[in-house]
Parts: sequence; C-alpha cells; structure tokens
Amino acid sequence: MAGDRRARAGEPAAGPPEPEPGRLPAEVTGFVGRQDELAELAGLLASARLVTVTGPGGVGKSRLALRAAVLAAGPFPDGAWLVDVTPVQDSLLLGHAVLEALRLAEGTARPPLDVLAERLEGRRLLLVLDGCEHLVEACAELADALLRALPGLRLLATSRTALRASGEHLLALAPLPVGPGPACPARPGALPDAVRLFAERARAVLPAFEVTEANAEAVTQLCRRLDGLPLAVELAAGRLRALSVEQITARLDDRFRLLTGGSRTALPRHRALRTTIGWSHELCTVQERLLWARLSAFVGGFDLEAAEYVCAGEGIEPEEVLDLLDELVAGSVVLREDGPFGVRFRLLDTLREYGGQWLRAAGEEQRLLRRHRDWYLGLATWGEVEWFGPRQAETAERTGLAHTNLRAALEFCLAEPGEEQIALLLAGTLWFYWVGCGHLGEGRHWLDRALALDREPTEARARALWVTGYLATLQGDLGSARPALEECRRQALDTGDDRALAHAVHRQGCVALVGDDPDRAAELFEEALWHYRTIGELNSNVVMAMLELGLAYLFQGDLDSAELWFGQARELCEEHGEQWAYAYALYATAYSHWLDGAVQPARMLARECVRLNHLFHDLLGIVLGIDLLALLETEPSGPGDAGDLREARLLQGAAHRIWRAVGNPFLGSRNFFGPHQECAERARAGLTTEEFETCYEAGALLDLDAAVTRALDGGGPADGRELTAGPRSVPPAPTSATARNS
Repeated sequence: MAGDRRARAGEPAAGPPEPEPGRLPAEVTGFVGRQDELAELAGLLASARLVTVTGPGGVGKSRLALRAAVLAAGPFPDGAWLVDVTPVQDSLLLGHAVLEALRLAEGTARPPLDVLAERLEGRRLLLVLDGCEHLVEACAELADALLRALPGLRLLATSRTALRASGEHLLALAPLPVGPGPACPARPGALPDAVRLFAERARAVLPAFEVTEANAEAVTQLCRRLDGLPLAVELAAGRLRALSVEQITARLDDRFRLLTGGSRTALPRHRALRTTIGWSHELCTVQERLLWARLSAFVGGFDLEAAEYVCAGEGIEPEEVLDLLDELVAGSVVLREDGPFGVRFRLLDTLREYGGQWLRAAGEEQRLLRRHRDWYLGLATWGEVEWFGPRQAETAERTGLAHTNLRAALEFCLAEPGEEQIALLLAGTLWFYWVGCGHLGEGRHWLDRALALDREPTEARARALWVTGYLATLQGDLGSARPALEECRRQALDTGDDRALAHAVHRQGCVALVGDDPDRAAELFEEALWHYRTIGELNSNVVMAMLELGLAYLFQGDLDSAELWFGQARELCEEHGEQWAYAYALYATAYSHWLDGAVQPARMLARECVRLNHLFHDLLGIVLGIDLLALLETEPSGPGDAGDLREARLLQGAAHRIWRAVGNPFLGSRNFFGPHQECAERARAGLTTEEFETCYEAGALLDLDAAVTRALDGGGPADGRELTAGPRSVPPAPTSATARNS
C-alpha cells in the first residue's frame, strides 16, 4: 500500500510501515465455469460498496469471490485484500483480524475500528471478508462502520447468510449446472460445468482420465446425484484412486462417509462433506434444525402450505413455520424458487440427506413420512375433483410439480406394512395424471406393485383394477387389460360397488373398441353411460365414454350417430371448461369431418387437438392428432394440387417416434391404423422410394416439441376457404401384412 499523506509530503512516516498493495492468495487448481456469475459480480462491485456472495456450504463462494477480486482489483490502487474470518471465533477480535490481514497491527490500546479508519483514510481498496456466517452480526457492524468512515472502500463478503447491513447487495450462488442429459464428450467445451470440474479434478488423481462416450452418462449421473455442488464433486473425483465412477455413484446413499479425504491444506470443514454441512447445522437454532430435519421428508420442491402441514407440531407451531423457513432460506440451507403458482422451496439432496439423518435420530421419520403421505393423498384427491373443470390445466401443472413427492408417498405406502390399501387408493386416484399427462407406464408400475400386495376386495382395489385396465388398454396391452377389468366387474357385482361397475364396463368397451369390435364396444359404452346416469356421475370419464361411443359408431360407418355423440361430448366440455376430453372430441370430430369430405375444418380441429394435448403432455392424444394431420396433408389445397405428400410422410415419421414412447403403435388396432395406412399408400404412390423413406426418417429425428410445432405450422389454403372432396367411407382395416409394410 502506498505511504500515508505525510510520506507523500516528504515527512518521515510514523508508525508501522504500510504493506505492499494487495495480498490475495494465488489459485492452486484450475477455475471452472462461473462466467455468468463473475460478470454479475463485476457489475455489482462496480456499482455497490458492499456485495455479499451467499450460498450453501461447498458451493464455491470463496473461490468465486477471490477470482472476482483479482479481476476487479484494477480500479483499486491500494489493492485487494483477503480477510479470512473463519478462524475468528470471538466477535471482539474481528477488527484485530482485519488489521492483521492488512498488516496494520499495532500495540496501542485504541479500538481496531479507529485504527482502521485512520490508517485507511484516503485509500481506495477492495476488502474480501471470507466466511462471515458465524459472526454475521459483527461482520455487519464492521462493514457498516468501515463503509461510513472510508469512501474509497469496497467490501466483498462471503457468507451462508446475508449480513443484512445497510446498502448490501446479494449474489446467491447456485451449484454448478449439470445439464438435462448425458454430457457430450465430442465437444469438451460444451460439457456442463459440473462435469468439467469432475474431469479436471479427476485428472489430478488419474492423469489419463477423460469424459468419453463410454462414461459420459455415468459421470453426468454422479454429478447430478451430487447436485452439482463443487465441494462434493471434487471429493468424489478424489475417490477415483480406489473406485470407478459407477462405484462412487452406487455408494452415494452414504455420501457423508464416502466424501472425505480432501486436501490436507484445505480448511478443516472443507476436507469432508459432513463437516461442511455440519458447520451450517451448528449455525442454526434448535427450531431451525428441527425444521431442517422435518423438511427432509420432501423429495424435490414443495410450497409453504405443504411445509406447514407436514412439519408443524411437537416443537414447531404452524404459524412459526414461515419464519423458520425464511431463516433457513437466508442461511442457504433451503433454496427458494419462483414457480407458476408462487414461491416454492427445495433442499439440495446433500442437505436433505443430512436432515434425514437427524430426523431418524430423533425417532420422527415414520410420523413425518405419514404426514407427508397424507398431504399428497389430499393433493391427488383434490386434483381428481378439479380435473373436470376450468382449472384442469392448472391441476395438471400442480400435480406435475408434486410428481417427485407423489412418488415418495407411493414408495412409502408400498414399503410400510399396513399401508397397502392407501397405496391402491393413491395410485388409483391419480388416474387423471397417469392418463391425461403422459405417464401411462409409470402409472402401471405403481398400480401393478400395489395390486400385488393386497387382494382384499375393497373400493380402493376396485378403482386400482379399472385404472390399470384403462392404462393397459391405452398402451395396446389388451392381454393385461381384460383380466383386470373382468376382476373389477366381478368384484363390483359381488360388493354392490356401482361406481366401480360403471368404470369396469366402460373400460371393457374401450378394450372392445381397440380390439376392433365396434359393435360390442357400442353395447358396452351404452351400458356404462346408463350406469353413470344412474349414480349421477358426470366427469371427464363420462365425456370420454360419449365420444368413444361415437367412435364405435364411426368405425361402423354410422357418421350421423357418431356426430351426435361427438357433439354432446363437446357441449359438456364447453359447459364445464374441460379441455383434455375436449381435445379427444376434436380428434374424433376431425376424423368424422375428413370422412365427410370437409378437409379444412378437419385440419383446424386436428391442430387444436394437438395443441391442447401438448398442453397436458398427453402423448397418445398428440400422436393421434399428428397422424390424422399427416393424412390431411395428402388432400389437395386447390385445383390441380395433389397435397403435400412430403410433409405428410415427414409427419408420419414424427408420429412413429412418439408412438414408441406411448406403447403399442395405434394401440394395436386395425381401425386406428386405418388413417395412417391410407396416408402411407397415397405418399408411396406420389413419391419416389427415396423421397418416401427420406421424409419419414427426417420426421423421426424431430423431438416432441419440434414435431408438435411442425404439425401446428402445417399447410392449408391461404384464404381459409373450406375444402370439400365428397364423402368417404371409413378406410378399410389393413391386414397385418400391409401394416408391416408402412
């Protein structure tokens, strides 16, 4: 640091000599990522005098602050200095620690703040206060006093909680990004930062280590399991001395025992993951620790209402949860996230596991998991009620946000003796989510497990049977659907469960429809609707029975009867604000319009069907709509036009990729396969073999969102005039041989 004012004036300098300008430790290992955070921090340091980097333990606050201080040191002629607050345990010694770091210590009895104010007067310097969380009040008071006395001072602090000092600006540091899928080793510069950090630290242990096609998925999974937390990633990389990447991942259920052995020269709390997280735990009050432990019952995100219900009681009053949660957020234990329905919260998996250990030690785990299960059973029950109404899309999104917690609740029920009936109830109640939001396979997974555990003929089992039969039918697995639905029907008759009987008969009609027996399907749908009317049932299932009855008539060639039922289904949907069943009614009506020669109305309805089903992520509804739009692309858009056969074939390729995610293509039904076969024959007749195959392959490369966008942006007459091509008959059901050839 330059000499004081008397030295500049030619007078002898008094007191201890001034230190050289700046003293920041050099980096020993490579700095990975954080470019956006560095840019944001640079902007804050340019405009604010006190900036605090906050975040959970092990997230890299110190490393980022030091790198930012080096980059920002230019405008500070008197340097950038580091004050390590971590070893200071007595707040009365904080000022002395700053004096020592600046090499301004003296033997007088004057208060340290007075000495700092005098010795730094007129200086322009950047001071880094690292690790303030255990002396947060003292650090806030120090910062406030120094900033008021020294206009040329900038302060950059790191802390797990904000200082809450006047003029403080915050930068909340999140873990390193891991990316949505496996890393791409072909482009090392494009590797997610967490994967890059692992690879760099791994090379310190195994110099030949590289992220390759063979290990990219395993490395990405490991980094994701570690939440992208830099300290955890570095400690895991150190374990490569004795373990493979896959072995490290397999042992993460005991991550606190596994992730130890950090550098001997690192801070003691950074040598093991347990001590790093334990440091945050020690800084919490007794009630904050209790809430932290109870929040470990949640998997993924949760909202305040869920936390209040699950975590209150026996030491925490419901009205205390908000303030305690706020303190855990401030202490970087709980992450705050903005969601579509307000603020949500989340524990990193590492902090969740730590809290879970304390929950088990307190003997509260079973009680909390039951309260957690009860909350999400209530959420599912309310969601089923709200599904038939104007809040249907919101219900789908709310249930999606709760998906990980619903899984945890189901797993608890299936693993805990005596909870099997509730597992059946919860898995069956979620039928609207499994069917309407594209989770057919997962729904069957939970239902099959629950049904295998308890065969008592209860209402919950009856519901689970018809739901699993429904899901199996939509996957084209009629061999599994038939016995489940027949068992449900027999049980309903034996127990007098009229509601289960209505659903069983309804879904047996679906089996007949998909099994290409429209006559029998119509009989069963008529019977099911009679049962629904008798018990006063009106919901999305009833609407679906109406339009499915219409499809049965359509496949029989009775367009007038089909249109009658489609119209009734649409009217009920419009009256109640129902959109999911409405989308299927649009598909059925579009199909009917095409058969009647009304091409343009059919195209408009099919596009709206795709749009609405995409809103719910209903893959079956999306793919049926796209396949129908492919057929409509073969229709002429004007005189002398043969339609866009290339676009038709491309959409068929896109649909093929989606069918693979749904299950059995076209549900294994010749009737549902008819439009596809008609389209393929027209395309084959009008395209060369190369065009026919190339367009299909190009469509198969489109992901779901791209396929939907392509379908919605399709052609049609520019002036919107209705096209008619004369009535058609239902396409003949193709043989298995023709099905294989398209």
